Amino acid sequence: MTEASGEVWFYHMERSTLDQVLPELLDRTLQRGWRARVRVADDDQRREIDERLWTWREDSFLAHGSAEEPHAERQPILLTADDANLNRSQALFIVDGSDMSLTEEFERCFIIFDGRDDTALTTARARWKALKDQGANLAFWKQSDEGRWEKAA
Repeated sequence: MTEASGEVWFYHMERSTLDQVLPELLDRTLQRGWRARVRVADDDQRREIDERLWTWREDSFLAHGSAEEPHAERQPILLTADDANLNRSQALFIVDGSDMSLTEEFERCFIIFDGRDDTALTTARARWKALKDQGANLAFWKQSDEGRWEKAA
């Protein structure tokens, strides 16, 4: 795990699912004028995310592509399992405990984890501690009872 030079934001899901949270965060990232990369190690989950981004709203979709497809460098959102930043993204999303290597080139790294999953929770705690020990610029976001995101640390 390498130290991030930008910000590392942890998103602790307790009431929502990844299908609900990830598209909203990606949309905000694009509105900011940034490109995004979503690192997902599991092929099946990557395909599910791919489908969800095309159908996330009845009146809208999030344009994206896969690193294995032609013209990956043109994609505003790139789904990938590896470290190559083909689309020169400013934001990295890690959603399934994927490798934390090579995060220093991003303005912001999002670590999204399900707080109802003991393994995901343990992994997130270990990452938080390791990054804190490295002096990383960290933020921790937790869902309120109303489902809104609140900064907890």
